[in-house]
Order: sequence, then structure tokens, then C-alpha cells
Amino acid sequence: MDQGLLDRYGGPVPRYTSYPTAPHFHDGVGAGAYRDLLAAVSDGERLSLYLHVPFCAEMCWYCGCHTKVVRRYGPIADYVRLLEREVEMVADAIPGRPAVAQIHWGGGTPSMLSDADFAGLMALIARRFSMAPDAEVAVEIDPRTLTKEMACALGAAGVNRASLGVQDFNIAVQLAINRIQPYDMTARAVDWLRGAGIVRLNLDLMYGLPRQTVMDVLRSADLAADLGPDRLALFGYAHVPWMKRHQRLIAEDDLPGASDRFAQAEAAADMLTERGYRRIGLDHFSRADDDLAIALRAGRLRRNFQGYTADSASVLLGFGASAIGSFDNAYVQNAVPFGDYADAIRNGDFAVRRGLLRGPDDRLRGRVIERLMCDLQVDLAELAPSAGAGRPFGPERALLKPLIDDGLAALDGDRLRVTPRGRPYLRSVCAVFDTYLAGGTARHSRAV
Repeated sequence: MDQGLLDRYGGPVPRYTSYPTAPHFHDGVGAGAYRDLLAAVSDGERLSLYLHVPFCAEMCWYCGCHTKVVRRYGPIADYVRLLEREVEMVADAIPGRPAVAQIHWGGGTPSMLSDADFAGLMALIARRFSMAPDAEVAVEIDPRTLTKEMACALGAAGVNRASLGVQDFNIAVQLAINRIQPYDMTARAVDWLRGAGIVRLNLDLMYGLPRQTVMDVLRSADLAADLGPDRLALFGYAHVPWMKRHQRLIAEDDLPGASDRFAQAEAAADMLTERGYRRIGLDHFSRADDDLAIALRAGRLRRNFQGYTADSASVLLGFGASAIGSFDNAYVQNAVPFGDYADAIRNGDFAVRRGLLRGPDDRLRGRVIERLMCDLQVDLAELAPSAGAGRPFGPERALLKPLIDDGLAALDGDRLRVTPRGRPYLRSVCAVFDTYLAGGTARHSRAV
């Protein structure tokens, strides 16, 4: 680790799951704009659906998601009825029956839904949309609340991939983040899911958590790999107490410093690589035969609001409070406050309250950033052939010079490449192409 590099390039930058990023969405894009976007979806397009379930049994103090704690099922049942209504409304607004290539259930804790409600929503989607034969149906799961019966219900409803939250297996760290989850509990959940026919599994780990050491992260990565998941994610904890008030319960003195975070991330990455996982982009790892690794080799790896994906769908439809959807020329987001979302759906209107229409420059820069985040390289002239005799991204080339001089990136003609040394600073390289960043007021998590 070079402390100078960390000081210069390890500061706050966006995670680039979109471009422009969500803090730049505005209220000038609402329900009417969403209706027009849906009406323009062609019958031959492939769709991806995201369903957000904003409920948890208890709050993990590190959480950055839009969710709240519920102690009884009534509010969840009411919310399911809202999701059903929203699915009907969206399907009615789309001409024809385009094929659904992927469904992703996120949260919160989607597995808090009853077996009947989950199966009912899946059946409704199958009735109102055309399901592609190779469709992936993925669900995020909290092993602490999963039952064997629910695992079987998920498999019966068509789920074929599950993502299990782990974060860290060490009890001192778990106590510091209010998430007690012994290794045996996670292993049991893995066995139940595989027994239910859900054999494609992801595990989510984190570094930079309170009281966490390099040895903690290494031990957790090693134990996670022992469970044989197809994919592992290694996310850096984003401490944003100004956005997520429950994070104030974490003592800032317990958080590892920037150099410790760097050491944790790199040690775990080395461990997972030694265990046979292919490093994917910034923070994912997959088996060679997993869809992510296959898409990476073929140059088809994508990045969206759920992170790295092999999803080839051109339209992402978001359902539920705070859910984000994307089109080639626009992003839309449903109302974040649960009450605002519920009122809109109950009144028979779409709940989109903010978004952004993407112009040609936004789409071009978005493609550059996505290829860098996925492939760690991009041909600038290939993506911007209209530059003519002049080289594209002239101002950005000047901004890249310090990163090139420090060995974090290389520019050979028009081909920009992030070096192995620069990989931890990938988001900082992408930020060079972000024209919104300098004038924005949003606060972001650290690059490393």
C-alpha cells in the first residue's frame, strides 16, 4: 500500500451503479414521464424486473438500504397488495408482452414474505409478462430469518439464484453491527436452499466494519469460500450517518482507518483468488463457470443498481417504494417514503417521483464508465467515433495524467486501461469522466 496514493485517490467518489448517479435525479421526471417511457417499450425488448421489499425483522446498524423494522405481518401483507397493483398498472401501460429475462428481489428482507404472497406475486408476473425460458429469478436472503419451508417455497415459485447476506463471521464484529449470525446458521441456510433446488448462490461480505481487522476479513472470506458459492461480493462499508441515522449507533472510533480498509480489501481479494475465484470488476468474485465470469470473458458484463450482472435486458423496471428503473434514455425512481408510494398506488397512479432524462453525452459517458467498471479498459475512440480528426475526451486525457504518472492507469492511443495497481482506485479513474461530480453537493463513500 502506498499512503500517498491512498491520500490522493482514496477519497469519496460514487459507486457508479449508474451514470449519472442517483443523487443527481430530480423531481422533473414523474409519473407522466414514466407512462411515456413504458408506452415506448417495444414487444421485442427484454425486461429486467426489480422488486423492493422495504422490511426487516431488525435493523443492522451498517445498513444503507431503504428499509424499516416490522414486528407483525400485517404491513407486509398490505405492501404485497400494493406491489400486485403496481405490476398490473405497469403491464397495462406496456404494449405487447415483452420477455422478462431477470427478476431480482431486494430489500430489506424479501424472504419475510409469506410463502403464499411470494408465490402469488411470481404467478402474477408470469401471467402479465412473458417469461424468457432462461430467465434468472434471484432473491436476497437473510439467513437469520430463513426457514426450510420458505426455502422450498422459493424453489417452487421459480427462484434459481439466492444471495445471502453474511458481512462478517466474527462475533466481535457482529456485535458491533447488531447482526448476530453464526457460521452454522449460514451453512444451514445454504443446505436448505440447495436442497430446494436453488443451487446458484451468492454470499455478500464486507470490509471496513467496526472492530474489524485484516484477520477477521480473511477468516470470513475463507469460511465463505468453504461453502462453495458461485459468487462472492466484497463490499466496502459506507459510513453515511448523515443519510442513515441508525449508523450513528456505530462508534466512529471503532471504524478502521483508510489504510486498514485498503489492507482488508486486498488481503481478502488475494485469498478469494487463491481459492479459485475470478476477480470481477471492483468487488465481485465468481467461479469460472458462473454467468459473471462468462460475461466478462465475452465482453458482455454489465453494471446496474444491483451491482455487476450478466443481465442483457435493455429495460429495468423497478417496483416498490424507492425502487429505481432504467431505460436507455432515462432513470426513474419511485417515492422513497413508504406513505407517498402507498398513496400513489392506491390512487391508481404511478409512484415515480424523481429521475433523470439522459442526453447523448450522458449515455456516452455512461458507456465509458460502465466498460471501465466492468472490463477495466475502454477504447475511447470506438465509443466516440464522432470526434473525427480530434481525439475524443481531450479534457479528460489531461485529467488522467496524474493517475497515469502514478501508475494507476495507462493510455495507449485511445485505449485506456486501469492497471493492477490502479484497480483499488477504479472508481476514481471513472470519476474523471463524471461531469456532474464537480458541481454536485452529494456526499459519497470512500473509493477504497
